[in-house]
Amino acid sequence: MFSTSANRENSNAEKYQARLKKFGREDILPLWVADMDIDTPSFVVDALKKRLEHPIFGYETMPDSAFEAQIAWMKRHHGLLVDRENMFFSPSVLTSLNLAIQAFSKIGDEIIIQPPVYPAFASSILNNQRVVVENSLKVEDGDYTFDLEDLKKKITPKTKLLLLCSPHNPVGRVWKKEELLELSSICLEHNIIVVADEIHCDLAFKKHTPFALLYQQTVTLLSPAKSFNLSGMAISTITLHDEELKKRFEQHYKAVHLGEGNTLAHIAFEVAYSNGEVWLSALKKHLQENIDELDKLLNTPNSPIRFRKPEATFLLWLDCRGLNLENEALADYFVEHGLGLNKGIDFGLEGKGFMRLNIGLSRNIFEQLLLKLKNILIEKNQCTTFTRKEV
Repeated sequence: MFSTSANRENSNAEKYQARLKKFGREDILPLWVADMDIDTPSFVVDALKKRLEHPIFGYETMPDSAFEAQIAWMKRHHGLLVDRENMFFSPSVLTSLNLAIQAFSKIGDEIIIQPPVYPAFASSILNNQRVVVENSLKVEDGDYTFDLEDLKKKITPKTKLLLLCSPHNPVGRVWKKEELLELSSICLEHNIIVVADEIHCDLAFKKHTPFALLYQQTVTLLSPAKSFNLSGMAISTITLHDEELKKRFEQHYKAVHLGEGNTLAHIAFEVAYSNGEVWLSALKKHLQENIDELDKLLNTPNSPIRFRKPEATFLLWLDCRGLNLENEALADYFVEHGLGLNKGIDFGLEGKGFMRLNIGLSRNIFEQLLLKLKNILIEKNQCTTFTRKEV
């Protein structure tokens, strides 16, 4: 099913079109933007083709049936019960994040992030003239976890929000229920609203616990964009789990007038959630196979590039400190070897010496990645399995 994928070179795909500007050359494998080089499910494409038979594309509302498909999915897969009346359309999780910042804080308020984390968390706070407070993740026994003692020290009367990435991008953690309970206890004590970006929840390889199951003062951000490769459809939802929060948010939401989204996005959203179980299960198996193959290649005793196998997402957080290169030089080194990755430093100072790699790839593209990584290891004299002739 995932052996090949459509050619995106001339499709206006950001990850391909922006290569020259971002990396200085176009002849690289773009593994930075967090969408997949995997075809969107055929049942979604078929439903879109069917709609295109109707020749009118006027104003439409997002149907209740679309919301209800997501509600049923979240209940079935994650045990989260959602009331349709508490859900709102949004074109993207990032839009939702900014709306929540505006609705639940004011200029000068403090908002907590937990780096290394998706760079838009910090930029959204700064763009809205709020103050970024960094509660960095800590590493225990080789695993990232919350630093709750540091969190307690960072909270002040001006701290209004905590932006939670769950599952975490880029480190790939699926937070344990016990970890989230400890975090929720601190937030409850200080009356902190949690904005939970859970866009990767359906790509978890172990049980994901929605934060809203544990903490009512949660704003949940969801989308099928990552799971079903629908980012270009620009559709997501915002769910409030507290009536007072909903009233505050709704007032701001009406003021910005996002509208109802676009016709084709409504269909893709509903069909993905209604019919996606089998396809998604196959996708996760494929992603795990990609991860396992890279694990065998990179996680060897003398490899200069290593990673902790992610518990979710199609993103790998590569520890490249063994290459002994600084941030720009590290990124350039991968470009020289035909690979366009995200610089770890962009996710926070904690990302120094790291790179983020997208392995959401069909087999034919994944094999190109393997060859380029093998050449790096051969150059560093760390790959004994392959010779230059073989690659």
